[in-house]
Amino acid sequence: MKLKIPTISLFFFLILTPATLLEASNNGNRGFILDENEDTHIKRSDFPSGFLFGTATSAYQVEGAYLEDGKSLSNWDVFSHSGCCEENGDIADDHYHMFLGDIELMHSIGIQAYRFSITWARILPRGRSGKVNPAGIMFYNKIIDNLILKGIEPFVTINHVDLPQELEDRYGSWLNTEMQEEFLYLAETCFKSFGDRVKYWITINEPQLLAEVAYEWGFFPPCRCSEPFGNCLDGNSDVEPIIVMHNFLLAHGRAAKLYHEYFQPTQGGSIGLTVHAYMYEPLTDSELDHQAAKRAFAFHSGWTLDPSIFGDYPEELKEYLGYALPSFSLDEKNFMTNSIDFIGINHYSSIYVKDCTNSSCSTTGNRAIQGFLEAVGERDGVPIGEQTGANYSYVVPKGMEEIVNLIKI
Repeated sequence: MKLKIPTISLFFFLILTPATLLEASNNGNRGFILDENEDTHIKRSDFPSGFLFGTATSAYQVEGAYLEDGKSLSNWDVFSHSGCCEENGDIADDHYHMFLGDIELMHSIGIQAYRFSITWARILPRGRSGKVNPAGIMFYNKIIDNLILKGIEPFVTINHVDLPQELEDRYGSWLNTEMQEEFLYLAETCFKSFGDRVKYWITINEPQLLAEVAYEWGFFPPCRCSEPFGNCLDGNSDVEPIIVMHNFLLAHGRAAKLYHEYFQPTQGGSIGLTVHAYMYEPLTDSELDHQAAKRAFAFHSGWTLDPSIFGDYPEELKEYLGYALPSFSLDEKNFMTNSIDFIGINHYSSIYVKDCTNSSCSTTGNRAIQGFLEAVGERDGVPIGEQTGANYSYVVPKGMEEIVNLIKI
């Protein structure tokens, strides 16, 4: 996979368990040095100028007000009421009604940036086929205005997993190329409504992870999968994530093209996307495991980053997915290339990786869609780091430095 990004800024979002966020910006002139032996009493002055301490949310997890002020049902509203979950987002943190207090709390502890997402069903309840919901626009205008009033920089994610259920029913959501047009209309609506104040746009949060958990493992709506990944009512785990990712990427690229050509010249902001970025370490010193670790990065972060920067998929994906991997047209390559002004990194943990091309693996690891590799948390019975409350999530401080420097090379 190609890795040379000399002119793109990095925004580093450290995801901890339970959810805590640290944001950092880096202009590429210096690396991030994290010494585990240094004094743990960290001061703001220890960080470079331009470093932002922030926090982040996703709309469905915090807003609530799931049917108020013209909002339609989202796919997550339907999913969480289907009997699959013990809880739902009907009220959540009630951010919809308590955002002023939430912003005041952020301000009181010195937060400098707030990354939040737009509920698609709140501002476009029926997508392109309906009208813009003025109450939804007003809600996000209030958030943006009050953040700025308190000196907090808004980072806006246009789409963070949720969408109007009507688009799922009408198109089969991201399996259909029509979703590119729907997303473009959503993005344009956001640029027009909020772009005079929002200077940092994230098109889609963690597209590869969403394609994997929703269309390969079937954990997230629309809960599609096939054996051996899961026992869903419908789906094809070996094929559908590839289709969905292609639509995600083209939706991002088209929205970025629109922003760069028609909004950035007057609004002066920047646009990027966010990847989930584990740091992958070879399980053994074998060349096969070293190659598997590189392949793991390509099949996760690289699946999003390479097309968004270089206009094409990583070579590892072409080799292992073959004809199942769609190709970009010349026009698509042109608008996908350098379609991001910054990279958002959601870093969860580090993990060991073993090769499955020449060694025994689980039935899910031994699949092309997984890159013929398997992630494991232990080497010779010793965990890679202290286990957190989440699966495949360990405390590995050095991974933060390693993943950022890997991507910025």
